[in-house]
Amino acid sequence: MAPHLQTPHSGYHFAPWLPGRFFEGWYYRVTLPQLGESFAFMYSIEDPQGGQAHSGGAAQILGPGDRYLWRTLPDVAEFSAAADRLALRHYRRDHHWEGYSATEDRHQGYIRNPATGFYCRWDYQIQPLYGWGNPHEPQQATAGWLSHLPIFDPGWQILMAHGLANGVINWNGQEYYLEQAPAYSEKNWGRSFPKAWFWLNCNSFTDEPDLALTAGGGKRQVLTWEESVALIGIHYRGQFYEFVPWNSRVTWAIAPWGEWRMAAEGDRYRVELMGTTTHSGTALRAPTHEGLVFCCRDTMRGEITLKLSHNNGETICTAHSTTGGLEVGGEPWQTCWESA
Repeated sequence: MAPHLQTPHSGYHFAPWLPGRFFEGWYYRVTLPQLGESFAFMYSIEDPQGGQAHSGGAAQILGPGDRYLWRTLPDVAEFSAAADRLALRHYRRDHHWEGYSATEDRHQGYIRNPATGFYCRWDYQIQPLYGWGNPHEPQQATAGWLSHLPIFDPGWQILMAHGLANGVINWNGQEYYLEQAPAYSEKNWGRSFPKAWFWLNCNSFTDEPDLALTAGGGKRQVLTWEESVALIGIHYRGQFYEFVPWNSRVTWAIAPWGEWRMAAEGDRYRVELMGTTTHSGTALRAPTHEGLVFCCRDTMRGEITLKLSHNNGETICTAHSTTGGLEVGGEPWQTCWESA
């Protein structure tokens, strides 16, 4: 990655001298707009000091049709990650090699379900276009400068809001060739995921190749209290539009599943988002105090509409996609979750 696009928090956060539980997770996504499908790769490591009840790692993949594949990588000694940049790998050595290797510009690996024989093999190069912030300025911490202090749990960082991928993914014998495919990556770290959260992501909008959206919110721990917060980040034609609690009023109304509504207004700009899906989604695992368990639901085939405008009403961009990523997670809510 060009040095000016490397974000804060790109490196591995584990500090072995700190007591208590720890996890770190990484998320890579590539989209094939012409097929209306995506691949999402999710990696996690828990209690990497070893010898704990939940010590170990895993690789999860959400593939075409929201089909799910996962594999445990139990030996923490086979995991390694760089503290100063995005570079990690984890393997298991049974009858054959399995695992992954991931950096800012290359992503490869192989996992196989031993019960069914279903497998995935991937190898692709990545050309980053946007990190998190204006591309010709220092990149930003997604949760602001306070994220460098041990105040918020967990931490969240978008590593690459938008890039282009070239390579191949073999999905149980069917090969998908990536040619300038939209690519994305982010990470989390801390003691556990939020109590509840939601997420929207898309960088494959119809007729808008230079547009990337990531938005989300959750109930997170702040020292000894809990708060609900949300943000929206948009990269569009070389400019970053950031709507965060310290510069904007961000509101949301999130159904238990099927509908995500968000809006935000700052000093100069406003945005409206709508995410919907008729797909049932797929249950995914996430690190918790009880280890890696099913506690979130995703689809990579969501519909997302976006309207970005000046506060005077002048439209900057309107866009639509049918390859949006939509997620809810944590403790399920039974009615619409609305901002206060």
